[in-house]
Amino acid sequence: MDIRFLKGVGEKRARLFNKLGLFHVEELLAFYPRTYEDRTKTVPIRELRPGESACFRATVASPVRRARIRQGMELYKTKVFDETGELSLTFFNAPYVKNALICGETYVFYGKPGQNRELINPVFEVPPPGPAGPDQDPGGTVRSQGITGRILPVYRTTAGLTQGALRSSIRQALENCDPPETLPDGLRGQYFLCTARFALENIHFPQNLEMLNVARKRLVFEELLLLQLGLAARRGRMKKTPGPPFEAVDMGPFYKALPFVPTDAQREAIGDIQKDVATGCNRLIQGDVGCGKTVVAAAAAYLAFRNGYQTALMAPTGILAEQHARSLQTLFAPIGMRVGLVTGRDKKALDGIANGEIDLAVGTHALLSESVSFARLGLAITDEQHRFGVEQRQKLFEKGKPSDCGNRETQSPPLHPHRLVMSATPIPRTLARILYGDLDVTVMRGLPPGRTPVGTYVVDEGFRARVEGFVRKTVEAGGQVYIVCPVIGESEELDLQAADVYAEKIKADVYPDLRVGLLHGKIKPKERESVMRAFADGELQLLVATTVIEVGVDVPNATLMVVENAERFGLSQLHQLRGRVGRGGKASHCVLFMQNESARERLEVLRKEHDGYAVAEADLRLRGPGDFFGNRQHGLPEFKIADLSNDMDVLRASREAADALGKADPSLSLPGHAALKDAVEMLLRRIEGGD
Repeated sequence: MDIRFLKGVGEKRARLFNKLGLFHVEELLAFYPRTYEDRTKTVPIRELRPGESACFRATVASPVRRARIRQGMELYKTKVFDETGELSLTFFNAPYVKNALICGETYVFYGKPGQNRELINPVFEVPPPGPAGPDQDPGGTVRSQGITGRILPVYRTTAGLTQGALRSSIRQALENCDPPETLPDGLRGQYFLCTARFALENIHFPQNLEMLNVARKRLVFEELLLLQLGLAARRGRMKKTPGPPFEAVDMGPFYKALPFVPTDAQREAIGDIQKDVATGCNRLIQGDVGCGKTVVAAAAAYLAFRNGYQTALMAPTGILAEQHARSLQTLFAPIGMRVGLVTGRDKKALDGIANGEIDLAVGTHALLSESVSFARLGLAITDEQHRFGVEQRQKLFEKGKPSDCGNRETQSPPLHPHRLVMSATPIPRTLARILYGDLDVTVMRGLPPGRTPVGTYVVDEGFRARVEGFVRKTVEAGGQVYIVCPVIGESEELDLQAADVYAEKIKADVYPDLRVGLLHGKIKPKERESVMRAFADGELQLLVATTVIEVGVDVPNATLMVVENAERFGLSQLHQLRGRVGRGGKASHCVLFMQNESARERLEVLRKEHDGYAVAEADLRLRGPGDFFGNRQHGLPEFKIADLSNDMDVLRASREAADALGKADPSLSLPGHAALKDAVEMLLRRIEGGD
């Protein structure tokens, strides 16, 4: 049902709803409150706290006075009291208050007091009579069901659309619609979940906090279940989408070209890919920092080359793409594979890709442009996949020409490129199903030969002079140093190091004789890459940076990292940062400065533990999952209600349910699963950019 046809909406207000992405009544019902105001409990005036909203019952002490302070601005003032104290009330441009608040009468008010015991524009109403007093039961709960005495939803809104209008329209939607029941009765009973109708009524207009929690549990469970079922279905579809059938090839020449003996983890990952490419590869190679994933990608590209197909390798930054291109050119030159770099409108590179002269095209987002056309793309690789959304990975995949890969003579079905994505972010198993549910996953552990764990130290300000001496000693020995700060500019917190301020400080006062660079996310991309290139080439000795270096190029000469305000970072993020050093075989170190002694126990995990997966599990236990998801949720649709920082128990239950459904009815074809299947299909259209 179109939202325009709800009572009280119409064409004009519908346009305001449209700005919020709300076009149909069903979307309005799924527009959940961002927070709630609990107006059910009253407190005495003396217990009101500045800046904290609350309900209180009070008597008007004096008639409302009007004061005109300027053209178009009138104030209406009065005082109220109870047996514990008094409070001033001020209303702006509210002439109705003169007749609504009568001296000597008692009302229930709701608002947020200021520091000077004044309340601005509170809402109020006459309390209804009750057996335990005019407006309260013995527990201090207001019984009114108007603007006080209830749990009131607060929504994200837009200019011209009030909270009252939103609540009224959602109430109309609930009264005029019968929400479909997505979850089967048996599933709801097994996990003690309420009906869809109860959940929607009590998520928008909860009768009490207990019912709100019951409603929320149901909706969170449903959202997480649908996502896991949807990603599993997507993975199944990918498996049914054939890739060009690569024949088995002799990997001897590839292994011989490597300057080192591959690790068991690398060989196992390559083995997984060899099995996949016989039909269709849709795999994630997930490995700890420095585990050697690029070698695995190179092996996959070699498989494509030997079968007569091209490979596209997409990296998140130009300088990382250049690094990949250089190392792969060196590796593949003896084999006869031709590697091309695509970072812009290089006609020679574009022509080489189009006519098949380039076997492996390495580039950034430039690979997605219309000007890039492959002669015979058989493999699409995305490096640091969490930097790209589902849609971008799909665009790279679509660079393949199915008609070229298929056999026109035999009318065989069109074939699509194989897909391989790589990530250096270890993810706990609990979350991997959410982030990577549409992919087959290979986990690589361990470090290649010659790599040694980075010595890690947790220190406080008492070690500042010693660390500064260590920095200078490292540079004098020919090494380079990263110094990481958590913020860019001046912070309100005086003890929080800011990258730009800190860079100027150390250049002027601490290391005036050293070459210091600055790198952060607000620097323009070209300048950022120029700074990173200067550091990689040894032109800079110290690089002060924010977490933009978390994923970056290899600088083998960088042997020391100093992290300021380390307590501000998650353990997994610190582990990623630590992975920027120790990449050249030299002994390397990471110093974590903390300002708060209470953070020591958490940071000590990094000193003792060098396995990224163990660090990730500790991070999940100590901080919750936010550090893994960030703001982008890795290309997945944003959660409407689930919050994994607080909903891990529901996530585990929904995963258990998804597994059971996958075994019992993988296609959701049973009659009782029809509504669930429709909901999964709708979600898949959202993920894949459909309607």
